Amino acid sequence: MPVNLPTNLLRSFVAIVDTGSMLNASEKVFVTQSALSLQIKRLEELLQQSLFHRDGRRLTLTQAGELMLDYARKVLTLHDEAVAAVASGYFAGPARIGMVQDFAEMLLSGLLGQFAELHPEAQIYSRIAGTAELLGLLERRQLDIVLGFAAPSDPSAVAHAPMAWYGDAALIARETIPLAVLETPCRFREAAIRALEDAGRPFRITVETPNLTTLRAAVQAGLGVTCRTHLFSKDEPLVDPSLPPLPRVSCILQTATGLDAATARLAELARQTVAAL
Repeated sequence: MPVNLPTNLLRSFVAIVDTGSMLNASEKVFVTQSALSLQIKRLEELLQQSLFHRDGRRLTLTQAGELMLDYARKVLTLHDEAVAAVASGYFAGPARIGMVQDFAEMLLSGLLGQFAELHPEAQIYSRIAGTAELLGLLERRQLDIVLGFAAPSDPSAVAHAPMAWYGDAALIARETIPLAVLETPCRFREAAIRALEDAGRPFRITVETPNLTTLRAAVQAGLGVTCRTHLFSKDEPLVDPSLPPLPRVSCILQTATGLDAATARLAELARQTVAAL
């Protein structure tokens, strides 16, 4: 079993070294000299090493004491930083949030700007990618918060939205519908293809891109129709009885376990923002 070293023993040990005597150290750590002596004896018993050479009242560090002093200072520094962080709400970060492109364009300025006002000392790392990639990063503890899309039944859903067709209405009158899609894996791509196949509507992929901005530009240029949610475009979706219906999609939020207070606050802000979209 590993040895647990109480921080009060380490603090007394460092105080003796820094002040040069038991008397001065006892005043610094607010214990009597006898209690301080017992603390050092207990620390030496735990380490099974002598930390001081004793020559009357004169104390000098042993080789083990020299080594322990460096580690004791590091332990106490981290301990005090942790206590200060929890007590004052200080956040060192970074808060690592991942989101799909649909959310990024709407949330990066609003959500992260609001978080920065609440925690001006915070560092934020943002990753834009597909939901599958983001969830993989979350599982490997490389992200703290993920905002993405999933099936309507997903337990982490915070909102639901209907999928819809977007593009030039003239394109759906063609015998073969030109389709603009994101690269795989993409839930919207799969839904569009499945809906057209089930309806027996001929189609061909005319635009395939990894980037939502490029997809939007292609649709606006009349290069193809696409399947997205209302977050994709300010234009009204296509309404035509010849187009097959599309399923709903859920907007999900998943977080890592053990978030600090500030990152948990960012997750809650994200939940509220997405639920209101």
